[in-house]
Amino acid sequence: MTRLIHLTHRLFHRYACDQLLIPMSRNIALTFLKMYPFSKCSKSMLSTPSSLVGEKNIVLQGAPGAGKTTVAMFVGQITGLPVIDINEVLEKTWHMSVAQKLQEVGDELFLQEEGETIKKLSIARSVISLTGSNPMHPSSMYHMKKTGIVVYLDVSLEDIQQRLEGMNVDHVVGLRPGVSIQEMFHYRQQFYHQWYDVRVLCQVGDTAEAVAKKVLDGVKRYQDSESGKFISTRSIAKDSEFRRAPSFFTDVVIEGLALDGGLYVPADQLPELTAGEWQRLVGAPYTERAQVLLEKCIHPDDVPAVNLREMVVKAYGRNFSCNKIAPVRHLSGSQFILELFHGPTASFKDFALQMFPQLFAYCMPRICNYLILAATSGDTGSAVLDGFLRLSDADKQRIAVLTFFPEERISQIQKAQMISYKAENVKAVGVKSDFDFCQTTVKQIFTNPEYTGFLTVEYGTALCTADSINWACLLPQVVYHASTYLDLINQGVITFGDTVDVCIPTGNFSNILAAVYAKCMGIPIRKIICASNQNNTLTDFIRTGKYDLRWRSMTASLSPTLDVVKSSNVERYLHLVSHGDGQLVSKLFSQLEEQCYFQVPNTLLQRVQRNFVADWCSEEECLDAIYSVYRSTGYILDMHTALAKVVADRQHDGICPVVIVSTAHPCKSAAAVLQALRVKEISQHPIDQLQMLNSLNSLPSIHKAVLERLGKVHIQESQVCPADPSDIMDNIERFIQQKFMNVA
Repeated sequence: MTRLIHLTHRLFHRYACDQLLIPMSRNIALTFLKMYPFSKCSKSMLSTPSSLVGEKNIVLQGAPGAGKTTVAMFVGQITGLPVIDINEVLEKTWHMSVAQKLQEVGDELFLQEEGETIKKLSIARSVISLTGSNPMHPSSMYHMKKTGIVVYLDVSLEDIQQRLEGMNVDHVVGLRPGVSIQEMFHYRQQFYHQWYDVRVLCQVGDTAEAVAKKVLDGVKRYQDSESGKFISTRSIAKDSEFRRAPSFFTDVVIEGLALDGGLYVPADQLPELTAGEWQRLVGAPYTERAQVLLEKCIHPDDVPAVNLREMVVKAYGRNFSCNKIAPVRHLSGSQFILELFHGPTASFKDFALQMFPQLFAYCMPRICNYLILAATSGDTGSAVLDGFLRLSDADKQRIAVLTFFPEERISQIQKAQMISYKAENVKAVGVKSDFDFCQTTVKQIFTNPEYTGFLTVEYGTALCTADSINWACLLPQVVYHASTYLDLINQGVITFGDTVDVCIPTGNFSNILAAVYAKCMGIPIRKIICASNQNNTLTDFIRTGKYDLRWRSMTASLSPTLDVVKSSNVERYLHLVSHGDGQLVSKLFSQLEEQCYFQVPNTLLQRVQRNFVADWCSEEECLDAIYSVYRSTGYILDMHTALAKVVADRQHDGICPVVIVSTAHPCKSAAAVLQALRVKEISQHPIDQLQMLNSLNSLPSIHKAVLERLGKVHIQESQVCPADPSDIMDNIERFIQQKFMNVA
């Protein structure tokens, strides 16, 4: 049934220049293309450079001085393809130099005539070097994209300025007295970003030949439709078997959980950036860092770069109250705070759940409706509700969200946030149990084909996850760990190659796993310090290799997001450090399901301990830390960040900087924070608690979006169901009826 639902995912955009009415998934499209190939390029043809592009062109675009013509010559030499310099084409057509033409007709008419000339070109199997201004003419670039793969030579402004100083720049559109090279460069970037299929991030010192090889590597990846595969952490099939029914990013976004109960992970290692590529991103804004890293991790067949850029801008633009998105603040000594609470719901979950709904809406098939199910320990719920409410009206007609939370195990403010979202397509339901029950029940529902099949057949509705079980929710979290390191370089704290430690308050393990993946991509993280509260299963596991849930019950705390006993993303981490041993992972987690216990082999434990240090602390220590930091610095920690601060003080050796990851704004646990600050009379009303915090005139400042949200709710409005899987399923069915079947 799942595969039938996917019949209408997106067919590869490069095989069809016009938008198809019925898109397909990549796995279905691969089979279709083998039967009815649209392109001359197949996997077997990738063995020879000249056949890499089939009948298409390789089209190089970039700023003046980017080296397009020189790189094109090297690409031509390597591939044996002819090289076409558009400047030469224009001069032959106009019978005058480009500089003369520009001087004669001016910028606007020049662009028009340049574009019309290019539209008349009929070229195949060539390397084309565009002018720097070609991308500013839409219809001519559409013609280029129909016949070629557009490669953007992304060269830094500093290199462009240096190169142009030694060149004749009297034929650069828009560069005139009163307009600087920097202004021209920034204006043109919007056009370069609009058209490219492949980006080559050029680093300082790259030779033209090295860039040419990067161009061909990028084109090869773009053309290789079978790259970017995903497997289950529990898959024990051989590589040859993956190719029969591959799962790709589009499929993973929609399916969420693998059919065998495992979690999806990339079949290949995550791409590792060079030191020079990381250096290119040091001065870049957060959105550009996110764009580059997500492009490298998401195949353009699934989400083309131009569509990905639109999503990144929407996710991390006006939705965040701080223009730095994830600012890094010095706390004291060698300790720094990474503030992940400037999103609309004031927690780190916003980084995933402002991005994920857009990815989901883009990837989802058009033949059924979707219900997003989420289990939350406090922060995920409001983040997923907010993120999906920001979709277009058309998408909201097809997508609904239902989140389950432990009714008495989250803070008043977290609860108030969730139930404040009143709309046709979103709903939060309290459960008389803990988070582990909510999460386990949701996972069991996804692996119950009888129930999910019934929903699909009866209501035309499929289910999906929107928490860190879904790879597309985990991936955006990698970005802020990488961005933190780049910010420390930008602030002069470190230089590239220096190591840092990271201390993360950890419940469901996604945030800490994202740091591991950032390290895999080349960020020099020395140690990752895992900080737990009294629900310290992870601390015990990292210290002993024993994951033991026997006789262990959930203890409610003042840091409810960490009230997790069974952390789902441990499975992904063990798959990684076991070098993809799906048989071992399957054995361990089957044992966990059956016996509530497993122990990893000693060799595996040694690998775990090379990456991790783990500790936990009591609530009293957290409260004392909040008070102490406030008295010494004027900065207020939330309960989760305070926990990480206490553990960092114990476990960090001071050799390098340590980043304490602040996962939530102090307003999320306002009552506990006020208690820590020794406020004697604390109101029971969430809005009053926020205003009391605000009256302290401390950092961080009040979170206005949360304050506005709380003004829309009364706690008694919440719906509650018993801790019974059948009741959970009944709630799901009733919500589907109300949303998609118009049943009152």
